[in-house]
Amino acid sequence: MKRPQDIALEEDAMRTITMLTSAFEGISSMRISQIKDQVVESQDFFADLWQMYNQLRVDDLFHYGRDDKEKEEIVDKELFIAITAEGGFSGDIDQRLISWMLKKYDPEKHDIVIIGHHGAMQLVQSKVSFRKYFKLPSRDDNINVQPLLKYIQQYKTTSVFYQTYVTLMVQDIKRIELHAAVQAAGELVQASDEVITERNTIFEPSAYAVVAHLERSMLEISLSQTILESKLAQYASRFRAMSSAKTLAQDTSAQLHTEFNRVKRAIADQRLKETVSGLKLARSKQS
Repeated sequence: MKRPQDIALEEDAMRTITMLTSAFEGISSMRISQIKDQVVESQDFFADLWQMYNQLRVDDLFHYGRDDKEKEEIVDKELFIAITAEGGFSGDIDQRLISWMLKKYDPEKHDIVIIGHHGAMQLVQSKVSFRKYFKLPSRDDNINVQPLLKYIQQYKTTSVFYQTYVTLMVQDIKRIELHAAVQAAGELVQASDEVITERNTIFEPSAYAVVAHLERSMLEISLSQTILESKLAQYASRFRAMSSAKTLAQDTSAQLHTEFNRVKRAIADQRLKETVSGLKLARSKQS
């Protein structure tokens, strides 16, 4: 039987865990709200860019913002970008994402760029090489995707594997082709009455350069949104984990409190029995 003092210490530990998990749960909830607001703001900015781009481009092809002056050869492969968590507290969703990507991976046809230390370690364990590793941005705003964009522009096409937020308690994994994602986002933008042409607008240094700049800007927004959505799913996963941990700690604390009272009562009963036995023994000796 445990001593009451030991049970009391365990109960105090459970109370501490309850407070900590409650705090982390609150932080995750706050982050989720902030990211949702940022995604809405970036969607509005994307809509403005798409209006200009859709009127200026001369074909239906998406050129990933490549400058015509660049002489680099385009790599005839598809670039896989996988967005994972930086730490190991994301549950099994990173493992599912990497496993799913590797089922589609062919080293002759694909190259990999990995974001997030957790995913990079899983690729190393699977003995799969990758072109570049980037840390998952610690901040949820002003995400710099320029270094990532330079790799994207080297390849013919790019697909992104990432975690997606479904509900607070449900997260999934998803794959998108980057140019298709930009195109799909553009199709949701309502047409504008304002007409932008070279007759009423000055383009410096040229209309083609402006189109390339708009493509790069929209790519940056789409990449940032994808990273934010992945982080949103990670925060939701942590919220769910902290919520479950808090509930478990509360239940364990209640069980320990019940056990503490039961042990105290058992000890008191034992002492009472010993006292009664002692009195009986004393009386029998007197008689």
